[in-house]
Amino acid sequence: MENLQYLLIPFTDPMLLLLVAVGCFAGVYIGAIPGLSAVMAVSLLVSFTYGWETYSAIALMIGIFVGTVYGGSRSAILLNIPGAPAAVATSLDGYPMALKGEAGRAMGIATTQSVIGTLLGIAALAFCAPLVAKFAMNFSSVDYLLLGLMGMMMVGSLNCKSIFRGLLTAALGVLLGTVGMDTMTAVPRFTFGISYLNAGVDYVVAMIGFFGVSEALIQIRSKDVKAVKQKVDKIIPSWDTILKYVPLTVRSSVVGAVVGALPGAGGDIAALLTYDQAKRTVKNPEVPFGEGAVEGIVAPEVANNAAIGGAFIPMLTLGIPGDAVTAVMLGALTIHGLKPGPNLMNTTPDLFYLIVSCLVVASICLVFFGLTGVKIFTKIVELPKGILLPLIIILSVVGSYAINKNLYDIFWMLGFGVLGYFMKHFEYPVAPCVLGIILTSLLEENYRRGIVLKEGVLGLAGSIFTSPLSLILFLLIVFMFATQTKPYKRWKGKRNEAKQKKKAGV
Repeated sequence: MENLQYLLIPFTDPMLLLLVAVGCFAGVYIGAIPGLSAVMAVSLLVSFTYGWETYSAIALMIGIFVGTVYGGSRSAILLNIPGAPAAVATSLDGYPMALKGEAGRAMGIATTQSVIGTLLGIAALAFCAPLVAKFAMNFSSVDYLLLGLMGMMMVGSLNCKSIFRGLLTAALGVLLGTVGMDTMTAVPRFTFGISYLNAGVDYVVAMIGFFGVSEALIQIRSKDVKAVKQKVDKIIPSWDTILKYVPLTVRSSVVGAVVGALPGAGGDIAALLTYDQAKRTVKNPEVPFGEGAVEGIVAPEVANNAAIGGAFIPMLTLGIPGDAVTAVMLGALTIHGLKPGPNLMNTTPDLFYLIVSCLVVASICLVFFGLTGVKIFTKIVELPKGILLPLIIILSVVGSYAINKNLYDIFWMLGFGVLGYFMKHFEYPVAPCVLGIILTSLLEENYRRGIVLKEGVLGLAGSIFTSPLSLILFLLIVFMFATQTKPYKRWKGKRNEAKQKKKAGV
């Protein structure tokens, strides 16, 4: 009964409701601008809300967090520029839908699925926090390494016609990810004496260049083609549509919440994992993945929002942040004199249930703010190419500079854009390259930590077969690789052909 009282705190305080709503509204539009991330927004709020009352500061931060995670899907769908790394997978099918005149439908699906994913992530936080946190703590450095390798095996799902080309571009991404100061030895790597490179390559800068600028350069070749008129008469998906994807929604939310609870993983990895899972498990999509499949929006949008609730689980129960945003929020709570950890439920149970209820309020606000302005936003896609393409370049420049306030980031972004243009021209996928940059720190840090703990490479390899969790992850990697090879695809093609003949009675 006392816990219910804590859950009702935001609903009985108009100021807290207003702060969550304002934060969510601002987050939706901040997240839609490439380069302006949830981490940046929440970090700015820490200093801004330093002297505020604790509940008010938490309410505003949570609203911003939920809004920005969703907001990244808007630019991903309309401009093929993911507003955040978690929206990379959304762009793979969202943008093709916009090219067909279905941007309104894509944004409506993204909104409803984001809300559902957030609510399911909240349910995991409220009811399964201790259990999920305990499971997450069972992950060793070897398991994290295998999780990163599993991510590398997803290249076949990222619009790659050839697994060789996908792995090649992913390897290029890992190479770019190693540029900069070594985190363990502080030795500069691949910097060539350029001090700017000591900080490494920012994967958001690379993402904006590879997706945004390269797309603008590609479209210059067809600048005389008229823009597609968007259908915005029916934005909100029907109940039949929502119910149709319930199995995929539930699967994606579970993956999102669990991956979100793994320290250092986050919504971007969760979104890519569920996109890959959807591509493997959905047998008869309306259109193929990569060409505007609704399932390609449902899975990542559910997962990256479910990861929000998941990321709070280790932060509140163990004092270990699940992602970069909760790391910032952990610092903010400490500043306000609170100590997240195993004793949180006993010492300050009001904090736990306040966060849960603020997340619920933010998800409700997301319904209204996510569906408003869709008609205005879709007009962006209908702009003449002479206006739209410079707009994409300007947004890319502003977004790249806003990350670190560094002029060199703009040059890198433009360089990645040109590289992405040639990669697309010669049919090399750009998404695996961004994926490689994102996964580099996870792979490298846990590989080196595993070698130290297991006393060498042989000890690291042998430990895979002594842990049930590591063995399961290893077998999944083998399976994912095997199912992307040509012999498997040839066998599967023959099997499907035989089934069709059998149905036809041939």
